[in-house]
Amino acid sequence: MKTRILDAADNAHQYPLLIKSLLLSGSRNEPDREIVYGDRTRYSYHTLQQRIRRLANVLTNAGIGAGDTVAVMDWDSHRYLEAYFAVPMIGAVLHHVNVRLSPEQIAYTMNHAEDHLVLVHDDFVAVTEHLADQLPTVRGYIQLTDQEQPVSTTLNSLGEYEALLDGATDHYDFPDFDENSIATTFYTTGTTGNPKGVYFSHRQLVLHTLNMIASLAAYEGQPLLRSDDVYMPMTPMFHVHAWGVPYAATMLGVKQVYPGRYEPNKLVKLYRDEGVTFSHGVPAVLQMILNCDEATDTDLGNWKMLTGGSAPTLGLAQQMAERGVQFFTAYGMSETCPLLTTTYLRQPQRDLPMAEQMPHRIKTGLPVGMVDLRIVDPAGNEVAHDGEAMGEVVVRAPWLTQGYYKEPEKGAELWQDGWLHTGDVGSIGPDGNLVIKDRIKDVIKTGGEWISSLALESLISQHPAVVEVAVVGIPDERWDERPYAMVVAAADSELDAATIQQHLQQFVDNGTINKWAVPQQIAIVGEIPKTSVGKINKKLIRTQVTG
Repeated sequence: MKTRILDAADNAHQYPLLIKSLLLSGSRNEPDREIVYGDRTRYSYHTLQQRIRRLANVLTNAGIGAGDTVAVMDWDSHRYLEAYFAVPMIGAVLHHVNVRLSPEQIAYTMNHAEDHLVLVHDDFVAVTEHLADQLPTVRGYIQLTDQEQPVSTTLNSLGEYEALLDGATDHYDFPDFDENSIATTFYTTGTTGNPKGVYFSHRQLVLHTLNMIASLAAYEGQPLLRSDDVYMPMTPMFHVHAWGVPYAATMLGVKQVYPGRYEPNKLVKLYRDEGVTFSHGVPAVLQMILNCDEATDTDLGNWKMLTGGSAPTLGLAQQMAERGVQFFTAYGMSETCPLLTTTYLRQPQRDLPMAEQMPHRIKTGLPVGMVDLRIVDPAGNEVAHDGEAMGEVVVRAPWLTQGYYKEPEKGAELWQDGWLHTGDVGSIGPDGNLVIKDRIKDVIKTGGEWISSLALESLISQHPAVVEVAVVGIPDERWDERPYAMVVAAADSELDAATIQQHLQQFVDNGTINKWAVPQQIAIVGEIPKTSVGKINKKLIRTQVTG
């Protein structure tokens, strides 16, 4: 194919796509809008700009330069937001440390990323002191505190964050450089082996942000984040850039509320007191919000919630509808920055009563702009878009990680045949909506058939006494695998395995599932194991059951 390329004028500026450009419009449009940190701190976008420049000077004075790695160990805070910008804007790499990993895994990720400087909250000083001798590339630490004084430490502390900012100038001329420079890195929470490092460039993050704004703000079918909204994350900022929303919110200039450590009652109080209108979180977190004491007498009707990370059940969606929450689903993964699809409601669906909208709202949704998404069989052939044929989800988009840091073999496996392989099994309906059926490793293979653990979870969740459910496949000598269900029951209910089996029989009778899909083993438990980012830990459940 022959294309035409025109020569640019010698003095034309070749504008690189850098994170610093995301700061321009928010402070221009809404300089007095607030950045809020719990009940402790609030300041304007004008001040945000000043603090980012001060932090850049602090980092530079600490010897951090282009290509160095700065780690952050903090709860969701204004400080983390400042680091989202200041660190990559000086050409350094921001490492989002998953503070919920085991100490051994934290040490592994910090060494693998070759961290040079660590911003560490009081709550993580003790574990960092324990690991300090194992972190040879770390040259110093900056302490983050919510108290009058930081905790005393044996770490090589350069000082307390606020004191260092107070002593720094608020002038910093952020340079232009190659837009393909790495801006951020973090580590997947894999269930086998060591966590894998993914990384994203300035160009990728800018394109992801622009697309997220278009996807969440422009369409009536998914009106989640617009200029007058008030944003509060309920996804940790160490997890896939808090799904990328802080970058989008800052570019839009919306009020942002950062809650610190997640406590359901505190989150609901902040929603009410700060006028929050948009949040996002995994289904387990949203379930805790609905069930907490503070939510009992709080009108949740002004809250728009986006969920992802794992599939929401219809039972959870119905609870959202009953409370008036505007509920949407998104799909992505650590390797995809993360946004790939979102719920999109067409006009006829928006006209339905809210309860009738929920089956549409829990679908994985339509691919967002610039995402090429396909469902393929093991030979790489696309399967029919009939809502029944299943295959692996593979994708292409301009913001996907290009591999795994220092692990080219695993990166090649991720990008087999030029498509990023998600490891998810799904189907696409005639309307174009993707529905994730399961992870490849979580599909239950019984008697020659595949049973979706997610589909079973959704059906079980519709029983009114079920608060939470997880389904896994466990080995069976006759059938290869059989489904095993772990269920959290509502307080004061008398739920038992037989009641759940009877509940599922209606779906056998109407042909939704076959009789082999009904679990013969069902455990009523007080709590279901979760990963460090709040997803159901099915690997651990299988280990607990099978030993």
